Amino acid sequence: MALAPAWAAAAEVAPGTVINAASLDKLKTESFEGKTIASMLTERMEYMIRNHGLYIRLRKSAPIAPDPRLLEVTRKNAANVSFDAATRSVKGWTAGLPFPDVSEKDPHAGEKLIWNMRYGSMMGDQPVEDLHFLMVDFDKGLDRVQKWQIKRYMTVGRLTGAKTFEGDGSEYSRTLLYATYPHDIRGIGTFTIRYTDPAKVDDSWVYVKSVRRVRRLSGNAWMDPIGGTVSLNDDIDGWDSPPSWYREVKLVGKRWVLAVAHGKQALVDGKATPEESYPQVDFKTPPFINTHDEWEPREVWVIEGVPPDEHPYGKKVVYMDTAFPRVYMAEMYDKKGEFWKFFTWHQSTVQGKDGFRAIGPLQGEQVDVKARKATIFVGDLRVNEAMSADDVTLGKLEAAGR
Repeated sequence: MALAPAWAAAAEVAPGTVINAASLDKLKTESFEGKTIASMLTERMEYMIRNHGLYIRLRKSAPIAPDPRLLEVTRKNAANVSFDAATRSVKGWTAGLPFPDVSEKDPHAGEKLIWNMRYGSMMGDQPVEDLHFLMVDFDKGLDRVQKWQIKRYMTVGRLTGAKTFEGDGSEYSRTLLYATYPHDIRGIGTFTIRYTDPAKVDDSWVYVKSVRRVRRLSGNAWMDPIGGTVSLNDDIDGWDSPPSWYREVKLVGKRWVLAVAHGKQALVDGKATPEESYPQVDFKTPPFINTHDEWEPREVWVIEGVPPDEHPYGKKVVYMDTAFPRVYMAEMYDKKGEFWKFFTWHQSTVQGKDGFRAIGPLQGEQVDVKARKATIFVGDLRVNEAMSADDVTLGKLEAAGR
């Protein structure tokens, strides 16, 4: 009789398996889709599971394809695009991914990948009418709900219409973000113009409810907190600033992680209870930062950024899909290098009325482990609906506050 080898292949777990503090040690040596569970958990994911009640329910992975229009315009424009190492900026870009083939050996790989995210038009125009922030306390659960609207209009890199840009091409985007509920914060918000020249800081205004006026913000508003959330403006989508605004951006490497890449409908507005309104949020299991969405194996780039000194963070690490520039997770560290925040984004494919296939988040958990609080954002993601630059203006911010 043949003897079994001294080693044995890791046992394969089934979809639906739950990784939590009780099962972690047993499951780490087992595999899912041919990869060990341990190899798909980052150090901070494991920390969150062991110390802060994170759990992960597995699902079978499935391919995700960006919109063909994005791929075609990327192919057509690739030869015209270059990276200017002196200014850490992109030259010759008009639309699509500026750097579709990034090599791990490229010393500027990290910056190029973030430029892909900023310029890649994965979501087109974003007239998100409903964006809810659920404020959660680790010990008490849901504390309060804020309802906001966010509208972002892209003025360059456009994949709809006759031209890839509007106006003279100097503006990159216009973003309007303001609160609609509850009454005490209704109308508070910001209007921001970002420019294609990364050397030029944003023009930003805030509506001040107490005096019913708008006032101009400093050029550093991109790193300010969003309302009463644990998130900064710079945290939108994982990384909302040009990489050249950071002191350093580097590619750490490539690896596999577990992530939410097929998020389900997260917002059903008008329902009577939080459980009905936010079906993917687990309101029952402390510390109330978990989701009913399922996680799957995804190959990601690991990108590390060191912000400027005036930024609240000392370091940020993001995990971006290698097939398209969307971020699944981020870790934020304070100036002492201590772990501070853990963010997740539940990416999903959403088709616009014009047929554009966008990839964007329907929900996400923004966890401040030091404060033992979290903000769960839940949105009704809509893309490329009828809108123009005139729908995203300072006047619209003023009108929202009245």
